Amino acid sequence: SESNSLLFTPMLAEVAGSALDARHISSPLRASCQRSNVMVSRVEGIDLEMKSVLLRDPRSTAITVLPYDHLVFALGSVPNFRDIPGLEMNAFTLKTLHDAARLRSHVIRQLERADAEPNASERARMLTFVVAGGGFAGSETIAELFDLVHGVLHTYRRIERDDVRFLLVHSGKRLLPEISEPLAGYAFRSLRERGIEIQLEDRVTLCGPQVVETKELGQLPAETVVWTAGNRPHPLLSGLGCVTDASGGLRADEWLRLQRHVNLWGVGDCARIPSRHEPSGLCAPTAQHAQRQGKVAGKNIAAVIQRKPLQRYDYQPKGTLVALGHRTAAAEILGCRFSGFTAWLMWRAVYWSKLPGLEKKLRVLIDWTVDLVFPRDTVLLDGEAPPQRPLTVIGGDASSSSPRSGF
Repeated sequence: SESNSLLFTPMLAEVAGSALDARHISSPLRASCQRSNVMVSRVEGIDLEMKSVLLRDPRSTAITVLPYDHLVFALGSVPNFRDIPGLEMNAFTLKTLHDAARLRSHVIRQLERADAEPNASERARMLTFVVAGGGFAGSETIAELFDLVHGVLHTYRRIERDDVRFLLVHSGKRLLPEISEPLAGYAFRSLRERGIEIQLEDRVTLCGPQVVETKELGQLPAETVVWTAGNRPHPLLSGLGCVTDASGGLRADEWLRLQRHVNLWGVGDCARIPSRHEPSGLCAPTAQHAQRQGKVAGKNIAAVIQRKPLQRYDYQPKGTLVALGHRTAAAEILGCRFSGFTAWLMWRAVYWSKLPGLEKKLRVLIDWTVDLVFPRDTVLLDGEAPPQRPLTVIGGDASSSSPRSGF
C-alpha cells in the first residue's frame, strides 16, 4: 500500500467540512493487520507470467520484486476526469485523507481571502463553491461544506450570507440515483431549502483556476470545484491481459476469482463481481460489498490451499444511508425509508459502529460531541500555505494554474 493506514471513506466529507479530525477516521495498517507484513510501496507493475509484483519505495528508484502464489486485486478506483479541459489540473477530488484535508484548508483560505477583499465581484468568485456529481459523495460533500462555511461565517465580519454561493451540478434527471425516488426528492428539497442551488441534467465542460463552465449555465466565476462525478478502475489494471469490461474493471466470478485465472482474485471497486440482488447484475461499488468480499476472498484462498470447497459471494445489501448536513439524512434500510433527524442518528450510529477499533470510535465520538456545542475549527497549519501558481490561459481567460456510499 502507498499509505500505512486504513481509511474509513464514508466520513471523508466530514473531514472536508472540519467536523472530524483526519487522523480519527484512519487506522494504522500494522495495528489492524497484526499477523501480516506491511510494505509501504508503490506498485509499478505486475508480471503474471513470472508471478511477481514490482514495487518501488516512493523515496527511491530501486525496484523490489515480490513473488506471489495468489494475488488479490483491491486497488479500488481513481477519479475519471473524462478529458474535460482543465478539470484534472484545477478541480478537487475526495478519495483520500489528503484530498479531504486539502479541500478543508482551501475553503477556509477562501474565507480568509474574501474577508479582506474589497471588490464585490472578486469576493463573489472566491465564495462560489461548485460540486460536480449528485451521488452520495457529491451530496454529502456540498452539505458538509455548506455547514462549515455558514457555521463560521459570523467570525468573518466583512462577508455577508448572500456573498456565498453553493452550486451542485448533476448530469442525471434526479439527485441521488442510488436511492429510491421519494428519498431522492426529500434530499433535493432539503438541500435546496437551505440555499444550495441544484442544477440537474447539466455537466461541467471546462474548469480553470478561476472559472468553471457548464453546458447549461455557461462560464461562472469560481475558484472551488469539487469533482465527484465519475470514477474508473485503477490504471495499473490496463495491459495485464486479464478479462475486463468496457470500463476496464476486472471480471470475476461468484467465487471472486478472475476469469481465466486460478490464482488471481478481485474485490472492491476494481472488480466486476456478479450479483443476483443488484439491478445491474453486478455488485455496486460500496463499502458493504468490499468489506465482505475481502473476507470471502481470504477464506477462498485458504480453501484452495487446503483443497476445500470454495464459498460463493452472495450478499444482499441491507440498505443505503446518505448524510445531508444540518443534522438531516436519508436512509433506506430493509425496505423501510427514513429521513430527517432520525435518519441522521441512524447514519451516525451505523457508521460509528463500523469504525475500526475502540480508540477511533472514542475520538470520533468526542469530535461529534464538540461539533454539537462549538463552531467548527478553522485553524490553518503552517504547512498549508497555498503554492505560488504561474499565470496561464484557459478557454481564452487569463488565470493561474496549479496541480491540483452504502454501509
